[in-house]
Amino acid sequence: MNELKFDVLVVGAGHAGIEASLACARLGMKTAVFTMNMDLVGNMPCNPSIGGTGKGHLVFEINALGGEMGKAADAVMLQSRMLNSSKGPAVHSLRMQSDRVAYRNYMKKALENTSNLTLIQAEVIEVLVEGGEVCGVKTAFGMEYEGKAVIVATGTSLGGRIIVGEASYQSGPDNTLPATRLAQSLINRGVKIVRFKTGTPPRVHADSLDYDEMEIQPGDEFPRLFSSDEYGTNSRCCYITYTNEKTHEIIRKNLHRSPLFGGAIKGTGPRYCPSIEDKVVRFADKERHQLFIEPMGLDTKEMYIQGLSSSMPEDVQREIVRSIKGLTHARIMRTAYAIEYDCADPTQLKPTLEFRDIPGLYGAGQFNGSSGYEEAAAQGLIAGINASLKIMGKPEFILTRGEAYIGTLIDDLVTKGTNEPYRIMTSRSEYRLYLRQDNAKTRLMEKGHDIGLVSDEEYEKFIEDEELLENEIERLNSQSLKMSEELNNLLVSRGYEKLTGGIRKAELLKRPLISVFDIYSLDGTAGIPRHIAERAEIEIKYEGYIKKELSEVERFKHLEEKQIPSDIDYSKITGLRIEARQKLENFRPESVGRASRISGVSPADISVLLIYLSQRGKRND
Repeated sequence: MNELKFDVLVVGAGHAGIEASLACARLGMKTAVFTMNMDLVGNMPCNPSIGGTGKGHLVFEINALGGEMGKAADAVMLQSRMLNSSKGPAVHSLRMQSDRVAYRNYMKKALENTSNLTLIQAEVIEVLVEGGEVCGVKTAFGMEYEGKAVIVATGTSLGGRIIVGEASYQSGPDNTLPATRLAQSLINRGVKIVRFKTGTPPRVHADSLDYDEMEIQPGDEFPRLFSSDEYGTNSRCCYITYTNEKTHEIIRKNLHRSPLFGGAIKGTGPRYCPSIEDKVVRFADKERHQLFIEPMGLDTKEMYIQGLSSSMPEDVQREIVRSIKGLTHARIMRTAYAIEYDCADPTQLKPTLEFRDIPGLYGAGQFNGSSGYEEAAAQGLIAGINASLKIMGKPEFILTRGEAYIGTLIDDLVTKGTNEPYRIMTSRSEYRLYLRQDNAKTRLMEKGHDIGLVSDEEYEKFIEDEELLENEIERLNSQSLKMSEELNNLLVSRGYEKLTGGIRKAELLKRPLISVFDIYSLDGTAGIPRHIAERAEIEIKYEGYIKKELSEVERFKHLEEKQIPSDIDYSKITGLRIEARQKLENFRPESVGRASRISGVSPADISVLLIYLSQRGKRND
């Protein structure tokens, strides 16, 4: 039965499963993707948005490599805002408010209309292994599907349990069916499973809100997109309000009913996105917490209260919501809840996201201990690429920390592990001035084209833009502005002294508060696309810092490229500390660079390892 035989089987059709299955199918793999509910492909069970601080970087990188998330977000955008725009370009992060249902429809259509891809509604209950290698999956209906690789992308459905106050029951997100048997199958195969927890805030009816009592939050004047250098159109506004002392008092007097503090919740929650009751306890001196009221879509009255995640009983939640300015008459449409779920310890994975001890089995997304749609999609894309490359007999694809935030994300997970749902942040990267959103294509699009996920047409457009950028940087570096009254007026208005002679345009641009558009107004330049002008400004303004970071990338590159043989016996390396031996044996890092980032492995241990590898290399010669 050929319809049961595939190259790649993807378990889960959330954000990780979508990118994984699309990548595999587009690379010529016969691919099946399994979902518990066909109507919830690409579901956003939490916030109705794509991007955000650090997360926007991931979406730009996914797009540069040929992924789908950025295109989908652009197609269903309600509002676009560049976060941290008052700060340096390293932390500029695009965030888009999305139409939740339209996003699901877009992604389901993308899967249905992709060649080599079959979408199947079924619960996968077992990963099949033969001769130590993955060979397929079995569903709850008893069907067995053959596959050369299996990618597990179960999100929060694996062993899912929803908790609201004293009530709890087995469930996936949004009251969907949980995957209850797959975890045991994985445990039986030797996979170490851990228990995490996350949650969502209430949703309220738009017509029950008092908008005059809240701050309006419009989108940007020039709404950026993830997959295009054109600009989008904002169709909805968001609003800002705050908790208050009354809110906090309601929470404090009901902490005895909180499953978080009463011990009912066993899983570890996300430190950087805590529930409102956790925030009130941890930050007891804080008088208020900011909340964002966000639309869920064009054709729904549901509004999402970002910042009010909770597992409090439903009656307490109503008190909390109605104690907040602008929400005093709010009608709750969906109650907030916490969800516990099973996931794998990511240190069991290679940087390709394949399990070290189970060839052909890959993990992606929240199954790997991360949180967030963007982190999931990034991992799904990399898992899909590597599963396909392995089947084709081609070299694996690994991004380093110096190449992409995706590299940082995966390296953190597989090398350091995580004891809580992992969230990407700009602060996690050592090279964040180089790894900006605006240059994601420069860093990664050639790689995406070489793999086969970026079309020739997209790549040619990218090459044209790179030439435009190079020419504009050269022009600004080589041309000067003559001293003029208009130039001096500009300088004085920005707090600088007048000039007595001319100045190179690039030199002028390096001054704080002077923009490339100021220069264009002085020299009459027209016709430079806005995205090219903004890139040129960043490259010139931060040239020295960027060069310094790139030199750091190069300095550590030799450690990343220094491979460690897979058959190395760490017990025979004289001079390694016992802890380092144990950690290196357990993690089996592929490179010296990765070994250097393992907790418990010191710089002295790395020096010993380098000497040993050098001597081993000479013996083999």
